[in-house]
Amino acid sequence: MQVKDNHPTLRKKIASFFRNPALYQAEFAHAGVTELKRRGRVETRSLQASDDVPRGFTGFAGVRQLFRLERQVLVKRTGEVHSEEVYGMTSLARAWCPAERLLSLVRGHWTIENRVHYVRDVTMGEDKSQTRSGSLPQVMAMFRGAALALVRSAGYGNVAAARRYFAARPIQALKLMGCQITE
Repeated sequence: MQVKDNHPTLRKKIASFFRNPALYQAEFAHAGVTELKRRGRVETRSLQASDDVPRGFTGFAGVRQLFRLERQVLVKRTGEVHSEEVYGMTSLARAWCPAERLLSLVRGHWTIENRVHYVRDVTMGEDKSQTRSGSLPQVMAMFRGAALALVRSAGYGNVAAARRYFAARPIQALKLMGCQITE
């Protein structure tokens, strides 16, 4: 959905679409939400979406809407403001996915990104893995997934803290996996 910097031309093209709506005779739907987050942060997200996408505009088949998402985070304690602008596209038609729903879906995507991919990449070190051949990369990914599932099912919200805890207490880790320990 999100168009990142690895597609710079497409990203610029979509940005131009939102900067010059008259050029494309585009109409936009809007949605926004402001939330008070932990640690005294106020997060505002506003989304513009349009289904007036010119045929073949993106080079991807089935694109029904383009969107621009602006994120702004205010740190109340310091007064710092962090802003980010993201562009994307979706195959979901506006009738099925109006701007409010699209905003929710984009937010849900980041929940997955933060809860799964970031944890696998950073906490579990998946990107640093040297296993590249045969079925070993898939087997290791399966073990990482099993470890994440065990840790989360045991109620640990912070995977990094749980890894440190179990690294220092291997018997507890074995018990978590259901192993019978006789002393």
